[in-house]
Amino acid sequence: MNAPTSLPRPRVIAHEAEPGYVLHTYPFKETSLLVELFTRNCGRVGLVAKGARRPMSSLRGNLMAFQPLLLSWSGKSELKVLHRAEWQGGRYQLAGLPLICGFYLNELLLKLLARDDPHEGLYAAYEEALTALHEASPLAVILRRFERQMLAELGYGLLLAQDAEGAPIDAQVNYVYAAERGAQRLDQPAIDDPRPVLSGRALMDIARDDYSDPATLLQARALMRYVISHHLGGTPLHTRQLLREMHQL
Repeated sequence: MNAPTSLPRPRVIAHEAEPGYVLHTYPFKETSLLVELFTRNCGRVGLVAKGARRPMSSLRGNLMAFQPLLLSWSGKSELKVLHRAEWQGGRYQLAGLPLICGFYLNELLLKLLARDDPHEGLYAAYEEALTALHEASPLAVILRRFERQMLAELGYGLLLAQDAEGAPIDAQVNYVYAAERGAQRLDQPAIDDPRPVLSGRALMDIARDDYSDPATLLQARALMRYVISHHLGGTPLHTRQLLREMHQL
């Protein structure tokens, strides 16, 4: 009689000193945390931080949002185990409206970025946005630039150079933007149409990442809100509602 064939054991995957940021933490069991991270080389990662809620835990004081960390973890399942989180210094805590903007960036990544899908370009854009928030740059411009870079990195890039028919954008023409097609010439506004209306000039400004014209910045906000909502499938963003209520960013 042949001996039963043993199944191969799942391979333990370990990561050491991976640069990353905490997106969100959730209480887990009595003393632990579930931690959602955004890392440079592994993308969004979900980990268990065992005992992180204990007063003497070495992890307790370091698992804070918007702080650059070096993270080490290992495991065989989807939720792996966090071993170390070493603070790299160099940033102060966000406060006030920049803090809400930071949480908005984190919520976008949590809801749009799949786990274990690396995006080094998006990671760089996130760090650039955090730096700008710390420097108190114009907040609405920071959000618009990050939103546009994020959509492009995730394969949802905005179509801004040409209209839906392939013709160059005309600065003197108004357009309606459809999520799956791009800009279409606006002949007559439709009642209750959720699609944003943008001038050709605004589309050209957004393509250049130029938000110096207040009208462009206002139309860019409507465009990003519409496109992001489309890709979220109607799932609400809680931080967006906070921003809307506070300062219409």
